[in-house]
This record gives sequence, structure tokens and C-alpha cells, in this order.
Amino acid sequence: MKKLLLATTLCTSLFLSGCVISVDGDGDYGNSSSWHDSAKMNRKHLSRLQPDTSYEKVLSTMGVADFNEFYKTNGDQYQVLYYRTQRVEGDGVTKKDECTPLVFKNGALAGWGDSAYKMINN
Repeated sequence: MKKLLLATTLCTSLFLSGCVISVDGDGDYGNSSSWHDSAKMNRKHLSRLQPDTSYEKVLSTMGVADFNEFYKTNGDQYQVLYYRTQRVEGDGVTKKDECTPLVFKNGALAGWGDSAYKMINN
């Protein structure tokens, strides 16, 4: 009888066990700080940028941008890279308002931030 009771208890506990997956507000599975770590690293790299740095050098330091735009106006070429530096909404989607723009004019870093972006759109 004791063996039957032990076997029943063991089988019941196996069938009732389950798996829980925790999903945070950004949609990351098991790593709730990945967006935070990425934004922090991007802010760190941004703080070390120097004007007139080449596009290639900035890209090798910063990595792949979240967004990328290209403009041609008055004979000049502008490329804008956006890197996530903050969280506005916890919806799991990176938007431009959560990013800092880096503005390149003819392949060299001309500026960064909203004011630099506004300069090329005026």
C-alpha cells in the first residue's frame, strides 16, 4: 500500500509540474535589462564622440544603428544614424523618440542630438 501511495504521489507531482516564462515590458525573455544595457552602452559611446570622426569609425564603435536615414541636398550628403539611448514606452518596440540621432555630412560626423538633426531639416 505504501508503495502504491508513493508511486501515485510521484506521478501526480510530475503531471502537475509546469514551466513558467517571465516576459518583461520590452518583450525580452529572461533578460529584463537588455534594453537598459544597450541604451547605457550607447550613451557611453556617445559621450566619447568627436566631431569630424569618419562614418566608418563611428559605425565600428557604435555598431548597427536602430534606424538609418540618408539625405542629399545642395550638393551635400547627409546620413543620420539613430541609436537607442532611453526608454519612453515599455512596449518592446524601439522608436525614434527613444534614440539619439548622429548626423554625418559628406561622411564625417557633423553633430548629434535633436539640434543637429534639426539643422539639416531647415
